[in-house]
Amino acid sequence: MQLFYVPDISGAEAFLNEAESKHAIKVLRLHNDDTIQLVDGKGGFYKTKISDANPKKCRLKITNTQTDFGKKDFHLHIAIAPTKNIDRFEWFLEKATEIGIDEITTLLTEHSERKTVKTERLEKILISAMKQSVKAYLPILNEIAPFHDLVSTATCKNKFIAHCNDGEKNHLKNAVEKGEDVLVLIGPEGDFSPDEIKFAKEHGFREISLGNSRLRTETAGVIACHIVNLANE
Repeated sequence: MQLFYVPDISGAEAFLNEAESKHAIKVLRLHNDDTIQLVDGKGGFYKTKISDANPKKCRLKITNTQTDFGKKDFHLHIAIAPTKNIDRFEWFLEKATEIGIDEITTLLTEHSERKTVKTERLEKILISAMKQSVKAYLPILNEIAPFHDLVSTATCKNKFIAHCNDGEKNHLKNAVEKGEDVLVLIGPEGDFSPDEIKFAKEHGFREISLGNSRLRTETAGVIACHIVNLANE
């Protein structure tokens, strides 16, 4: 299956951008009347035929449209501190998209080792993972947010904070309710500070565990993503 991303589709035609056109025509050597599939990142899945195999602006005729392709009945938002090694954070984005995630916020915490991220590159990774896993929804990637700002304004009913500090914590698998929206906070390698955990609890976040192992940030994010999706199967 040849799957391409076109964010703005209306009417009976669509156009690939220059990079996608070059890949389709020059690399894959597709021609007029060849069939390719499109996703728009908003739930639209389209079957098309090439009507003008232009390597700079490939024109497509839409032959079939599916809306809400793969739509879920819950919204998963993970707010996570970006890792110092950006490759590891990019791995999290890729795997979380493949598993199924709706929204990602990069989080600025007391112990954060990375305080800035280049969202343009991260968006490309999300798009690539969306196409690779044949999904029609592109995860929302929010700008980096200070911990206290996100926590104090979060409106999701099911709000969780994962941390490694001592104390009795419910496992996320036992806390997630099927069909319910979920927000999970994942801290940096140095974990959330005691003050941050206290602040989150004061704002309705429940402390949860992701298991007995001490996990890297990006691994914890993937595990949380998997648990929520598994609970909703």
